[in-house]
Amino acid sequence: MFSWLTSTHIGKLIATFLISMLPIVELRGGIPYGVGFGLKPYEAYIVAVLGNMLPVPFILLLLEKVLQWMKKQPNFLGKAANWLEKKAYSKQSTIERFKALGLFILVAIPLPGTGAWTGSLVAVVLGIDKKKAFPIIFAGVITAGIIMLLVSYGVKAIF
Repeated sequence: MFSWLTSTHIGKLIATFLISMLPIVELRGGIPYGVGFGLKPYEAYIVAVLGNMLPVPFILLLLEKVLQWMKKQPNFLGKAANWLEKKAYSKQSTIERFKALGLFILVAIPLPGTGAWTGSLVAVVLGIDKKKAFPIIFAGVITAGIIMLLVSYGVKAIF
C-alpha cells in the first residue's frame, strides 16, 4: 500500500521538514531542498509548511520571557536580545501602517529577513495578540510556500 514510502523518501521528507524549521532558512530553503531531491510538489509544500509553522506557537508563547531573561545577561545574550528587539522595531512602521496585512506581508514575501520567525518576533515585541498573530502568520507561511513552489517547480509543473 505504501511501497512508495521508502526509507530514502522518508529521509527526504524529514530533511525538508527540519530545514523548514530553521530560522533564516525556513521554507525558502526547505521547498527548494525538497524539489532538488525529487519530492512531489504537494509533498515538499505540506512538509515545509508544517516544519515552518512548528516553532511559531513556541515563539509566540515563550519569546517574551526569554527576551526578558536574555536582556538581564551582561554578555552576548543581552546584546543578542537587544539586537532582536531592534530588528523587530525596524518593522514597526510597516506593521502599524498596514496592521494585520503588514504582518501577513512580512511573513508571506519569501525574502531574507522575512518569514514566520521574524513575523513571530515582531508580533511578540510589538505586543500583537497571539491569538490574532498565529492565523496571520499561518496565512503568510501558506502564501510564501505557494510562491516558493512556483519558483521551485514552475507554474506548468504544478498544474
